[in-house]
Parts: sequence; C-alpha cells; structure tokens
Amino acid sequence: MASHTRESDAQEREMTQSTTLPSATTPRRSRVMKALGAITLTIALIACCASLALASSGDRQQEYVSCVNNCDSESCQSESKGELEQQLDLSLRLTKWTCIDNCRYLCMHSITENAIQQNQPVHQYHGKWPFHRFLGLQEPASVLFSLLNGYMHVLAWPRLKRAIPENYYMRPFYLGYAIVGVNTWLWSAVYHSRDWPSTEKLDYFSAGTAIMYGLFYTVIRVTRMVNTRSQLVWGFVCLVPLLLHIGYLTFVHFDYGYNMAATATIGGIHNLWWICWSIMNWKERPYAWEPSVSALLITSAMCLEILDFAPLWGILDAHSLWHAATIPLVPIWYRFLLKDTEWEARNMKGVLRTHRD
Repeated sequence: MASHTRESDAQEREMTQSTTLPSATTPRRSRVMKALGAITLTIALIACCASLALASSGDRQQEYVSCVNNCDSESCQSESKGELEQQLDLSLRLTKWTCIDNCRYLCMHSITENAIQQNQPVHQYHGKWPFHRFLGLQEPASVLFSLLNGYMHVLAWPRLKRAIPENYYMRPFYLGYAIVGVNTWLWSAVYHSRDWPSTEKLDYFSAGTAIMYGLFYTVIRVTRMVNTRSQLVWGFVCLVPLLLHIGYLTFVHFDYGYNMAATATIGGIHNLWWICWSIMNWKERPYAWEPSVSALLITSAMCLEILDFAPLWGILDAHSLWHAATIPLVPIWYRFLLKDTEWEARNMKGVLRTHRD
C-alpha cells in the first residue's frame, strides 16, 4: 500500500514537471501574476467599500399600513383559521400564502395601480417590487429563468461525462461545477417562488458557494495544480472564508451590502484569473480569447442589477432580466471548457498516468 502511494506521488511529481512552462516564459508569467495580485487587491478594496441598499418605501406608507390593517381586521381576524384557508385559491394554499400575506399583496397592487394612473412613482414593498404572482409564485419570471439556467447545467452533465477523459485531472472539478450550478439555480427558483428568511438564505448561500467554487477550480486549472495534496490545501483555503461568510450572515447580521460586495469581489477575482490565462495562452491556443469574452459578457449582464427599475407589466424587472441574460452564457462556458479539455488531452497536458498492477 505504501509502495502504491509512493508511486502515485512520483507520478504526480512527474506530471507536474512535464507540464511546467519553458523557462523563457517564466518572466512573463511572473509579471502577469504580479499584475493579477495587484488588480485583485484593488478590486477587493473597492468592493469592500461598496454597499448598495434598496429602500422599501412602500411598506412605510400610511396608506399601505392602513389598508393592510383594515384587511387584516375585516378578513383575517373575523374567521377561524380553517375558514380563512378555504377562502384562498388552491395554488395559494399550496405555496403557503396566509391571509395576511394576501392582504399585503392586494393592498400593494391597489396602491401601485393608483400610482400608475396618477403618474406617480412605483414603490417597493418589503424589499420587493410589486410583481404579479402566478400560481402562487411571487416572481414568476425569475422562477422560470432560474429553472432554465439550472437546466443548462443539467444538459451539460452528460456531455462532460462523455467528452472528458477519465484520466484528465480537471474531470471531477468540472462535473462538480455542473452539480453546484444545478443546486444554485434550484434554490434561486425556490426563493423567487416564496420569499421567506429560510429560502433567502438558501439562495444567497448557494450562490456564494457557486462563486467560491468557480474560483476554486479556476485556480486549479490555470496553475495546473495536479497534486492532490495541493488541491486539498487550496480547497481548505477557499472553504474557511466561505464558512465564515455564511456564519456571519447567519449568526451575526444578514448584511445585503456586505454580501453583494463579497460575492462581487470573488467573482471579479475569478474573471481576472481567466483574463490573465487568456493573455498567457493567446498565441498557443486559438480559443484562448473565449474566457475573456465570457467574463466581459457576464460582467455586462451583471450591470442589469445596477439598473434597478420597477417591473415591466408587473413581470420583468432588472433582476429577472439578469437571470435571463445568463441562460445562453452557461452553454457558452461549457463549450470553452470542453474545447480546452480536448486541447489538453490531445497535447498530453494535465493527463495523469493511470497505475496498473
């Protein structure tokens, strides 16, 4: 057993040495990595100073408060719980709407319709724009687009298993990326279906995990980290801040501005790694420009989050359009990963030698 372990370690060391870049490229790689570190630090400082807060001015309006109180006293307090549940449509009962939830929804839309007729601004209520629900779903467009994003990852799974060689060192990480992607968009759909503290945390924490996992496998790929021990150490380095981040939001303070700054920072660092990889490989690989374009497209799509506006027709807001914009980007990214895998396997880079007794 010890002999087998020593042989495996020797193979990994041999693989690492065989895939080292020529010495002539070392100065350029060093300069690029130093630039990457400097830009990463700059982005981190900027993001830590950024804090975006969305005011929910609607639910503080006296008109809204009075409307909800009247609806509550007239419809929710006057009858038994069983009778109240029967008053709601089946779709609302299945999605756990309560009488007071329904009062808030009806009052919100009544005030919004009057504001539109009088050319007055539309307000947010409890951190949300006034969406028209569908079958009990609070934000049906975001639910649909989240499910379509997840479906893109589902479609990629069999392609990854079929196209990636068993002995290519990135195979488990790319398959893991598909699993993480499905999980992320599933909880996004659940959260946009019904906004509760539990579904909100599951959505935010799943998204944060996906972003950190993206950085995790990116560093392994860009540095060609084939050594298992190094991968475990790097995984621990990524896991600790992720757990601290989740712990702070769970047990200390659920800070939206901080969460946005933290995820934007990790996402920006992830993009920088791939941009630097493109710079270092643009002469050698004809597809090396693709991750830089993907990073530009995903950053452009994220700008929709900044352009926050009241939902068009009560359905499409900036957040739902951001989810829609990422749907075609998922297969584009998988196409790049498969192209890169094919090139690596063809040139025997990152392909581990299998041990045979």
